[in-house]
Amino acid sequence: MKFTKMQGTGNDYVYVNCFEETVENPSGTAIMVSSRNFGIGSDGLILICPSETADCRMDMYNADGSRGTMCGNGIRCVGKYVYDHGLVDKTEITVETPSGIKRLKLWVEDKKVDTVTVNMGRPELTSELGEAITVCGRPYTFTGVSMGNPHAVVFFNGLENLNLERIGPGFEGHERFPGRTNTEFVEVLSKKRVRMRVWERGSGETMACGTGACAALVACVLNGRTEHEAEVELLGGTLSVKWDKKEDFVYMTGPAVEVFHGEI
Repeated sequence: MKFTKMQGTGNDYVYVNCFEETVENPSGTAIMVSSRNFGIGSDGLILICPSETADCRMDMYNADGSRGTMCGNGIRCVGKYVYDHGLVDKTEITVETPSGIKRLKLWVEDKKVDTVTVNMGRPELTSELGEAITVCGRPYTFTGVSMGNPHAVVFFNGLENLNLERIGPGFEGHERFPGRTNTEFVEVLSKKRVRMRVWERGSGETMACGTGACAALVACVLNGRTEHEAEVELLGGTLSVKWDKKEDFVYMTGPAVEVFHGEI
């Protein structure tokens, strides 16, 4: 199987061009390739497939083999791949995902995609603002936001002191979230900038989460903490997120990087 390793703000996946390749067991393949000691090393597997309704289809699997519905950093890299490798010849494309068709604008430098803006769709509030929850014996409040996948946003000061390895699984598997959840711990720096760490369901702590950054901004706006457009600092870099209230769409802009090619 030929593959391409790509990353968006450090959120790295193994990509397979399924216009040319066939992956018989994507769940098992995701577990194998994601291992950083015994495989290639990644946060999961993304298959780039033909689509009857869009320019291509993204089929995403987490590091534990579970199927994902949407990945903001991953879909930016899909946009870069299909343009750079000649599967599309335009800079505004559509990508089919389990959470709907997403529209991407590709920003090209020296004939290669450098940055991608994604229309992430309309956010959905899935909790009360500041809903109470007890995790690992400690009380927290969170704001639930769906960006095509579930997120619990927790405002937290002092992210460097956060024991995410302990708390993250507690949120992910909490009975309040029967389908498991992604959890974002957000520190507000100003009305235009926040810092975030994320625990992704099925993958653990990752360097970045695009849908999580979008959910974080929406939660910040709803709780009166930031403006409708802000920079979101993650361990792997910074994403620009804008919630257009007139359209009710969330737009995310960030880099997409091809790391290396291989065969396994």
